[in-house]
Amino acid sequence: MLRRTILKTAAAIALAANMGNVVGAELAGSVNYIIPFGPGGESDISARFQQPFFKEKFKQDLVISYQPGGGGAVGWASLNGLSGNGQTIMGVNLPHIVIKPAQKDVGFTTADLNTFYMFHYTPDAIVVTADSPYQTLDDLIADAKANPGEVTMSGSGKASANHLAQIKFDKLAGILTTYVPFKGTGAAVTALLGKQTKAEWGYTTVGAKQGDAVRMLAVAMDERHPLFPDVPTFKELGYDMTGGAYRGIALPNTADAATTRMWSDMIGEINSDEAFRQQMLDGGFAMLDVGIDDMADFMAARVEEYLDDARKAGLIK
Repeated sequence: MLRRTILKTAAAIALAANMGNVVGAELAGSVNYIIPFGPGGESDISARFQQPFFKEKFKQDLVISYQPGGGGAVGWASLNGLSGNGQTIMGVNLPHIVIKPAQKDVGFTTADLNTFYMFHYTPDAIVVTADSPYQTLDDLIADAKANPGEVTMSGSGKASANHLAQIKFDKLAGILTTYVPFKGTGAAVTALLGKQTKAEWGYTTVGAKQGDAVRMLAVAMDERHPLFPDVPTFKELGYDMTGGAYRGIALPNTADAATTRMWSDMIGEINSDEAFRQQMLDGGFAMLDVGIDDMADFMAARVEEYLDDARKAGLIK
């Protein structure tokens, strides 16, 4: 415990020293936290949740900015051109950082990114409107079997967590549904609520935000989400599916080992704060605690899984 306290204190001191080395007084004492998407999505929400805890624990401002484009690719392609002194960090998402460079040249590779912490994921979930005739997952499956291709499902993006979930579940359930991609979770939810589609491949965060307007039929978790004790997991229902959109943070790859560990320790401290964890769970998120020491193994497993699923689906060669 004493060693951990010393490490955390050293990390805070090191960050302050890094801030002092930044050219330009207007940036001193703050960290630029870049979200490679527009405002309002799950990446932005979770960063906003982290903001006050960072300020309280490390006495520095976490300034959130946005660099949307290419489903995150514009930001990730630019990350390693930024200073690695610890002043700038950027949100990263799975499966995005694996699938996008596997499909074509997007200016970065998965290995280029110095990802130092994965702190949560939004579990995939099948969501329907509250007045949907689908009361259970079996109801949706029965309709899809009786009417191949006619069960339409909105989702966020192509070759995304939602899209891969749809492809995987169709194979597991022996059905054919039609995936309709939208630019972001918000647009996919709007399509569902507007009855443009019969269901949505969304996340548990959709259930948390929409409340009684929607019903989740199943969630892709090992155990039921504490916010939704009545919603079964896919595993419970006989379908081996867990996962969703994973979110973490990266530094430019010029950051040295000490700076990278400093940041891993700091985000780990925020992630271990019970008030922060409860806020995340109340928002429908599921927690992860993958720091720098475990990142290589975690990423290797995810890369293998995503590339295998994407090849089988014909999304990559």
